[in-house]
Amino acid sequence: MKLRPIPIALTVVISAAVLFGGWFVYRQTTMQGPLQKIVQNYKGVNNAQFDITRNQINLKLDLKPDTNLSGLVNQITTKGKSVVGNRKLKFDFVDHSSEKLNRFWNSAMFSVAEAMDNKKYTEIPAKLEQLAKDSGIKTQTEMDTDNVYISLSDGDSSKFIVLPRNPAKIGVWE
Repeated sequence: MKLRPIPIALTVVISAAVLFGGWFVYRQTTMQGPLQKIVQNYKGVNNAQFDITRNQINLKLDLKPDTNLSGLVNQITTKGKSVVGNRKLKFDFVDHSSEKLNRFWNSAMFSVAEAMDNKKYTEIPAKLEQLAKDSGIKTQTEMDTDNVYISLSDGDSSKFIVLPRNPAKIGVWE
């Protein structure tokens, strides 16, 4: 029996195209498409990109300064529950911050870290408001069972921070 290379090569190429094309269509229609629709329809979202893996969903978000970050996360986890499932959400924000917001966050970081370490989450909004007084910076702090969400804005500049309430253990505590 003589093997013919052209039909074998065509069979391999067509099989690979069907297999990987089917996987691509499946991901687009059942995973990324619904999440994209949920996020793009949320007020304040300019753009969103997703990378969905087995254990995690990486979101790269371009948000307007007045966006309610915890509301967006809540909407993703409730309306997109079939896609999110047990996956962890990891956020990456397009940087729209200014030097003023970066300096403010650098000065506020110690107070926020102290409150997070002591699990005194109610101190965070008060400390941020106290530090922002007379600076023109608007702060918004919200919390859910997993994260603390901090939004800082100054006109067209904005900075979004997501802090996990249960930080990963390090060193000898692992």
